[in-house]
Amino acid sequence: MVKFSYLLILGLLFSAPLQAAQRIKDLVSIQGVRSNQLVGYGLVVGLPGTGEQSPFTEQSFRTMLSNFGIMMPSNLKPKIKNVAAVAVHADLPAFIKPGQTIDVTVSSIGEAGSLRGGTLLQTFLKGLDGNVYAVAQGSLVVSGFGAEGADGSRIVANTPTVGSIVNGAIVERAVPSGLMQNDYLTLNLHYPDFSTARSLADAINKRLGADAASGYAIATPIDAASVRVSAPRDVGQRVGFLATLENFEFEPADAPAKVIINSRTGTIVIGKDVRLLPAAVTHGGLTVTITENQQVSQPNALADGETVVTPQSVVDVNLDDSRMFKFDPGVTLDQLVRAVNEVGAAPGDLMAILEALRQAGALQGQLIVI
Repeated sequence: MVKFSYLLILGLLFSAPLQAAQRIKDLVSIQGVRSNQLVGYGLVVGLPGTGEQSPFTEQSFRTMLSNFGIMMPSNLKPKIKNVAAVAVHADLPAFIKPGQTIDVTVSSIGEAGSLRGGTLLQTFLKGLDGNVYAVAQGSLVVSGFGAEGADGSRIVANTPTVGSIVNGAIVERAVPSGLMQNDYLTLNLHYPDFSTARSLADAINKRLGADAASGYAIATPIDAASVRVSAPRDVGQRVGFLATLENFEFEPADAPAKVIINSRTGTIVIGKDVRLLPAAVTHGGLTVTITENQQVSQPNALADGETVVTPQSVVDVNLDDSRMFKFDPGVTLDQLVRAVNEVGAAPGDLMAILEALRQAGALQGQLIVI
């Protein structure tokens, strides 16, 4: 029998307040202020025999030597088991300047067994536009390791083909920021909601002395995800304005009623606003066990015949007592959980009950299975 464990998490504690004021900086991002992804291709050298001898690794090795004026004969195939071809990637944060450093991640793209002990040679990291924004180089830190026996048996811990270099890339080019391009700033909510956008705009206007009713408003909601805020054009004043603005507090709207089910782990998250319409649910279990036994049939010593083995099947059916519970109008999350626990429903049964309630139209809230 496979045991299926689960974790039922309530959206909020029942004794907690409905909503608390939060800082603007914790709920929004500024449009135009973002990181950028960089990627590059390079070689890791100095490996203790855990490298590879693939065609593209050999080609890259020859190209590297030619850049230093060393030409290898075309008929000479180098043995480079201490070299591995790798992909290097990093995130270029907003506002970072040339000369500063960023962390990089190095991953094997060939048949290398491990990158432990290797050193990444100078690798250009390019952005989406094809320009080089950083150059990476340095010794790798690899947390994983692997070992292989002569008979082919192997043990691997973590991932030995992926490593990192802290401060391993030097930024060579800055990415222009869109922070100063307009007379306004656009604040994008992490979780779009029309009510939250309106509440955010009202809070900014109230704190800065603006009144939308009189036609003068510093902040204006654009849609469910964005609020446009008028800002000074001067660089110093705009930075100070943002430093003040991001620490304002406001009360975001309640999130929509949702039930999230992770079918792989058995995790169930139920929002505090989930309600049930009148419904009755019956819960029961049917267990069928089939056992195969082998019986030996042996003839009498005085009779003609052969000894044979005959199968014998035993089928056992166990039907648990069915239980029924009823939900009255407006049942809360707490009452739902208590009722399901009282009938002893397993996690899989709880998922089935929630799905059946949604199909019956008795579940007020979105049911999302991931």
